Parts: sequence; structure tokens; C-alpha cells
Amino acid sequence: MSAKAEKVRAASRQILEDWLSSCTRRGTISRNTIAGGIVVLDHLRRQCPVLKRDVISAAGELKGARSGLKKILETYKIPSTYLKEATTRQVHQDGQRLFERLDWGRKFSGLTARERDRVLLGLIEMLAGHARDWVKRQNLAVDVDPSQTPAVWVRMIMEKARQYSGGVVEQHLVGAKLARRFKNVAVPNFPAHAADRQTGRTGDFALSKFIYHVTATPSRGVMQKCADNLKAGFHPILLVPRKQEDRARELAYETGIGKLLTIVSLEEFVSVNIIEMAIEENREFFGVLKEIIEIYNKRLAEVETDLSLQIEIR
Repeated sequence: MSAKAEKVRAASRQILEDWLSSCTRRGTISRNTIAGGIVVLDHLRRQCPVLKRDVISAAGELKGARSGLKKILETYKIPSTYLKEATTRQVHQDGQRLFERLDWGRKFSGLTARERDRVLLGLIEMLAGHARDWVKRQNLAVDVDPSQTPAVWVRMIMEKARQYSGGVVEQHLVGAKLARRFKNVAVPNFPAHAADRQTGRTGDFALSKFIYHVTATPSRGVMQKCADNLKAGFHPILLVPRKQEDRARELAYETGIGKLLTIVSLEEFVSVNIIEMAIEENREFFGVLKEIIEIYNKRLAEVETDLSLQIEIR
């Protein structure tokens, strides 16, 4: 590789690292963003420089981030479990910013086609490394002492999941508990981050006249959904971590529905039901917990791509 190519490679690596830093939110870089970056660099491998209209749609979306993503990831030996499609408005904004930082490919001007491709492949490998590291993540292993109470077990699971979950574990744990409790009822199973508007759902779980909402962080948005449920003749049940109960009740009263919805901590909702099911069936608490976790892992695998959020009870 020529001296000029080495200089361009070093400069472009710094651009990519700075871009990744700018995309880090709450200490992490989303899979969507990594995938979007790979799509950008793949575009430049095929055509360089590019025109904005050729890679960014009229709606502002990064072309190839949806329907073409699976094929692009396979090209760079990234497992299909990484991501089905890059979604959210942010990924398209991040992708366009990377194009802009690379001046739509003009940063690679003056290189031979072979040199440019080697540089771009090196950049893609930086991102692919992040993706492969994510795929290698271990399950959420929780060391449970069978002599302790169900409340302690559930609290340990919630604490273990807190830094990784983003609400995914909480939603599917509730779904698993409902499926175990109501064996003859079809409990809905949606990806945790699928928007209600997109799926047409009124909450996370609709059972008869009851709508369950599961959130790790209560907000005015979820309170408005609960208010909408009430207007439609449903009874909303809001499940939040124990530490968020007071905040949830405060928001409920601010919204004017404080006396009209049920707010329960996730820990209590799951643990009390473990006790009740064990009593009804003359079972040990621990056996019921393991069955709920088995259902949780199955439901999670059906709709999510992040299988590292499966729970292993040890």
C-alpha cells in the first residue's frame, strides 16, 4: 500500500472512531448503528464517491438498511442472529453523518481501486468486530439459592438484566409469567421495541378487559396509553420496577388517572404469582420459577434477535 493510501487509511480510521464515539448513547452503541455503518461502507465499496440521492431515499432513509441488510451482513461473515434489519430514525441519521464525515467517499480520492477497497474493508472489519463481539455475549446467568424467597430471585434477575435489557427482559418475563399462569389463554408475544402504533396493539399484553403495560422507566407517554385504555373501556395495569413505583404513581396523578389504573412492581407481580401457583399445584417455588424461565427463553427466541438476553438459572 502506498504512503498516500496509508495516510488515508489512518485518517479514515480516526473518522470512524470519532463517528462511533458520537453514536455512543448511555454507554453503548446500538446494533442498528453498527449495521448502518457497515451499509454505508458497503455502498462506498461498490461506488465511490456517491451522490446523496443514490444512497439516501427521499424519505431520509439509508438505502439497503432494511431489505438488503441480511445479504450485506452475510458478505462480511456476521451471523444472521445479529440483526434482521436496521430500523429507527436514528440509524438513518447516523448513516448520513458517516457519509458526510467521509465526504460521500471523496476522502478516498486519489487511491487506486484496489487501495480504496483495502481501506474500506479494514473499516468494515472494525465494525464487524463490534458485531461479532455482541453475538458472543453470554446468556444472563443468575446464581439462585433455592432456599431464598421468590422475591429475592426475581430481584436478582431484574438487577442482572438492568444494564443490558432496555426493557426487553422485563416485558418477556411478564409475558412468560402470564403464559404460565393462564395456560389456556393465548398471551401475545411481540418484540419488546415494536411500537404500539406499528403493531396495532393497545399495550404489551391485552387479556380480556385488562391491558398490561410493562416499562423499566415510566413516562407521560405510557400514562397517555393507559388513559386511552380507560376511555376505550379497558382496565390498564402498569408494571414497573419497584424503585420506579413512586414515580409511576406521581405521573398517574398528574395525568388524572391516579385512582383509575393499577400500578404494581414487576418484582411483586412475578414473585407473588410464583408463590400462588406453587400453592395451587402443591409444587416447590423453585420448580415454578424454572418453568417460567423456560417459557421466557422460548418466547424471547421467537421474536427477538438478542438471544444473549436468555436467562440461565444456576
